Amino acid sequence: MTRYAVHRVGGMLLVLFLVAFFTYVIFFALSPDPAVQICGKNCTPERIDQIRQNLGLDAPFLTQFLGFLGGLFAGRTYGGGTSVIECPAPCLGYSFQTSQIVTDMIVQRLPVTAVVAIGAAVLWLTAGVIGGLVSAVREGRFADRFIAALTLGGMSVPNYVLALGLQYVLVVQLRWLPFPQAVPFADDPGRWFANFILPWTVLAIGYASSYSRLTRANVIDTLGENFVRTARAKGLQPALVWRRHALRPALTPVVTIAGMDFAGLLGGALITETVFGINGVGKLAADSITKNDQPVIMAVTLLAAFFVVVGNMIVDLLYSAIDPRVRMGAGA
Repeated sequence: MTRYAVHRVGGMLLVLFLVAFFTYVIFFALSPDPAVQICGKNCTPERIDQIRQNLGLDAPFLTQFLGFLGGLFAGRTYGGGTSVIECPAPCLGYSFQTSQIVTDMIVQRLPVTAVVAIGAAVLWLTAGVIGGLVSAVREGRFADRFIAALTLGGMSVPNYVLALGLQYVLVVQLRWLPFPQAVPFADDPGRWFANFILPWTVLAIGYASSYSRLTRANVIDTLGENFVRTARAKGLQPALVWRRHALRPALTPVVTIAGMDFAGLLGGALITETVFGINGVGKLAADSITKNDQPVIMAVTLLAAFFVVVGNMIVDLLYSAIDPRVRMGAGA
């Protein structure tokens, strides 16, 4: 297990390094001059040169990239003399538009995105697994066909269409729910919950549809295995056969995919947060793309990659603990 874990951690670090390198190339080497964007329209060549020196953009590319990596672990200093600016670790740079530390901007918004992601994950796992189980139990019957129609519709409707439609019906017309806002839980738990129902639902519907189909297929396949037939032949209660022999093996792939999907959501639910005006990481990314704020866009990209890679590693380690064949295959 230790050897397998070391192997996975090493692979994770390599992937993160490559992501950081190519992201830096795209945003700083292949994009328009950041110094010109910071300086604005009415700017002199002398001022542009000064900004390049303060940001270290006049150095060779490799030196710039190594300085960026060093800032992630040890912080970074911009400028010189009386205009020195300290950026503590992990330093992701300064926003071109607001002159704020990018790390602080992300830290302020990450809890909101985490609430949206966790609530949606709980909702889609619950609805998806229950729907898949009901479909498997009622295979070929009305309930199975009805759930199949719902899942097909849930997978077909784009997130932004669903968000705007639910918002118009439930908020504008029926006024059953308030317009989503990030209200602190300690101030008003009831209002906090009501504000996040719509974002949770919109994010969960598409995932729940996929998980319902996946759970149904896995359970039906598992019920056809020899060990399930043997358990039934021994006279075990149907509920026990389902819970102990059919459900657990069928849910292993679901847990694996859930970990990766949740990690992807933590990178920022861009469309959902933008439509509902929730000030999370996703909306920060959307606003930064509109303003071409390169350090913020790059930071959100790296954050999303970090969560996805780490999430994959955690899922692999958990899966290896559940199924020793994974470790044996890695060792071979």
